[in-house]
Amino acid sequence: MAGRMLIGASLKMYFSHARTVQWVSEVAGILAEHPARESVTAFVIPQYPSIPAAIEHAGALAVGAQDVATEDAGAFTGEVSAAVLAELGCRFVEVGHAERRRMFGDTDEVVAAKTHAALRNGLTPILCVGETDRRDPDSAAEVCLAQIRSALSDAADAGITGPIVIAYEPLWAIGAPEPAEPEHIRGVCARLRAETGADASVIYGGSAGPGLLTRIADSVDGLFLGRFAHEPAAVRAILDEAASLTA
Repeated sequence: MAGRMLIGASLKMYFSHARTVQWVSEVAGILAEHPARESVTAFVIPQYPSIPAAIEHAGALAVGAQDVATEDAGAFTGEVSAAVLAELGCRFVEVGHAERRRMFGDTDEVVAAKTHAALRNGLTPILCVGETDRRDPDSAAEVCLAQIRSALSDAADAGITGPIVIAYEPLWAIGAPEPAEPEHIRGVCARLRAETGADASVIYGGSAGPGLLTRIADSVDGLFLGRFAHEPAAVRAILDEAASLTA
């Protein structure tokens, strides 16, 4: 694996503001003393109002946002721009999550516009991709590659470039009791890594938690965690796994 491993968690809308700050403080403390801090970039993605406090308490823990507006400024009531997120100190922004697509109507065109907005403001988009139903790894990878091409369409021609994180999250695994099978993850992610640019990292999400990283580490650049990271001890366990891979 080249470069630093990425270990991140989206808190979605599960935590109160107080619990978010507590979680960030505890995980930042774990990271500060953990040997994996030399080889891992860890990040957290809280709700919008908690971002400033998260940044204040994050230490070496990077902070991101769960969504972003397609435009940088203007009369867009309720939206939050990439420019403001960057101004606050965010490093990452999640784009195209299955829940945004399904519940809030984020089409491929909207996902592309949000990806471009993140890149032109110096944020690293975490582009969520994945197939709807179970299928073989090659077929799943084709679905994901089409989503990646769509999100990045015309970006280079417009001079919009930068690092990007591809979060492979098969929809059938989101919220499931277990993640996708390691062989499936490895098959899809190995192909995504092979067929995306040098500026792209590929991480796995979709019910990811402790015990998974060491089984798929040869094919991914990290993990994107959800509810299985709600306890800081679980994050410590995953950092332990990460450290063991570079020992």
